[in-house]
Amino acid sequence: MTTNRRWIPAAIAGGALAGLAVAAAGPRAEPQEQTAIEHVRLFDGERTHEDVSVLFSPAGIRAVGPNLEPPSGAERVDGRGRTLLPGLIDAHTHSWGDALERSAVFGVTTGLDMFTEPGWAAERRAEQASDAASGRADLFSAGFLATAPGGHGTQYGIPVPTLEGPDDAAGWVAARVAEGSDWIKIVLEDGTIVGRPLPSLDVATVAALVTSAHEHELLAVAHATTFGGAEIALAAGVDGLVHIFRGDEAPERWVGAAARSGLFVVPTLTVVESTTGVASGASLVEDAALASFLTSAEKAALRQSFPGAGRGSLDAALATVRRLHEAGVPILAGSDAPNPGTTHGASLHRELELLVRAGLAPEAALRSATAASADAFGLQDRGRIAPGLEADLLLVDGDPTRDILASRRIVAVWKNGREVERVTAGEVVVGRESVVPGVVSDFEGGGMESRLGIGWSVSVDEMMGGASSAELSVVDDGGGGQALRVEGGIRDGFAFPWAGAMLFPAEAPMSPADLSSASTLRFRVRGRPASYRLMVFSEVLGPMPATVPLEAGETWRAVEVDLASVADGAEKGIAGLLWSGGPDVGSFWIEIDDVELAQ
Repeated sequence: MTTNRRWIPAAIAGGALAGLAVAAAGPRAEPQEQTAIEHVRLFDGERTHEDVSVLFSPAGIRAVGPNLEPPSGAERVDGRGRTLLPGLIDAHTHSWGDALERSAVFGVTTGLDMFTEPGWAAERRAEQASDAASGRADLFSAGFLATAPGGHGTQYGIPVPTLEGPDDAAGWVAARVAEGSDWIKIVLEDGTIVGRPLPSLDVATVAALVTSAHEHELLAVAHATTFGGAEIALAAGVDGLVHIFRGDEAPERWVGAAARSGLFVVPTLTVVESTTGVASGASLVEDAALASFLTSAEKAALRQSFPGAGRGSLDAALATVRRLHEAGVPILAGSDAPNPGTTHGASLHRELELLVRAGLAPEAALRSATAASADAFGLQDRGRIAPGLEADLLLVDGDPTRDILASRRIVAVWKNGREVERVTAGEVVVGRESVVPGVVSDFEGGGMESRLGIGWSVSVDEMMGGASSAELSVVDDGGGGQALRVEGGIRDGFAFPWAGAMLFPAEAPMSPADLSSASTLRFRVRGRPASYRLMVFSEVLGPMPATVPLEAGETWRAVEVDLASVADGAEKGIAGLLWSGGPDVGSFWIEIDDVELAQ
């Protein structure tokens, strides 16, 4: 298998930018609007040049050099005291909702997604291929991840196709190719990081997945949060690790083997820090350069950390990253947003700060979020500033090649040569699906279909280290009809345990839907006599839901909930509704029927 991981434009490789303006040649028609950034410090993705000018348009970067004379009518931007960077690439995200729009606000113009719903990703890729998405980051995605039945990745409310063994690998990879996956992501997660065992893929299945990915000329990358998982991944021939493993530093023999293999590593240090109980993004909220552009939900997310403080060591992870970098292993910048302590766009700037803390020079850290990521994933049209490439650009005050925190002092962002509108958070208007009143689900067809979103799915606290469980089925309601039954158990092991049935009202999990015209939720409920909960996830609440107590008995009762009363503005951005057992520990069953949204 061959990849484009070492592709470098000849003009850059030869240092031509130091004294030459080069006009771009290409088949694309030249739109009228052109912009020239003049007398700017330029980090081209590889190295830094002083007093350079860059001419670009929606057709791409036209010319780069020290003595450019912009054409008549071009917009001229004074670059003195500023630095121009390629639009940043976040090499580990999970995207849905407005993630791509929010990324662009903070200068991240490309997101490399490591797991999202494939249909949603395909729509975004189609739009960006037609140049219909200049106000947001571009998306490339693995789509579904490769995991074992019940393994990591199956707990997020999306039905995920899993693998039983190596014989499943060829068909599994072929299905992802048909869906449009840009690479294959393989999960090696035994549950150490969450404090409880999880089923994981065996060595033979991992090797078979890598072989199948390479046969389709796709990269194979691995999620491994332990050194043991990383050893398996390296031995199987994966192209990259999309986390640095927790625990002690990597032994020298492994670092050397990684360097010889051509492996790249996306450490996601922001998430490593959050798993130790420290909210890695909290400092971003206090940074005056970013704070006014962060929404209240983003600020709440950045102040979060993973439950179960003390798992792993940030210092050990930093030391391993330093040794890998010194050995020549390409290090890529990735945030793993939107995990606790992170948010799309802004968190990549925290990741750059932590990479410098790990021992990368600021210029090397910037390379990790530009040219290095483009090389690793074969993205030949971005990650650098050179004639003929996409005009994805980030202009900042100061010099981030010396002070990495200057990457946050954003002056302007351009996507496809068009300036991204950056408004303060108080002015942010997010597009969302608008829901009209009517029946959502009555289960009379015997299935779990919903008029809204992607249907019903199990949601449990496993992702936070809990041990609660739930199963869904459609059963006789006792009156000639059918209802949804949720049966399971609330278990100790997590401070806020849950298990139940989740309904996502939009077309992607946890995307906001506007229920302002249908904010009264009605349904019937019965169950084992006990207290239950309706958990309401809304954009205005951040990552923590509001909880509406429910009482259920063995006979049906009607319930009505005013979603607008949960929190001010909550109904305008409902991301999920969860009917859960608990709060008391123990087994439960609850049945739900005739779910309706009304005015």
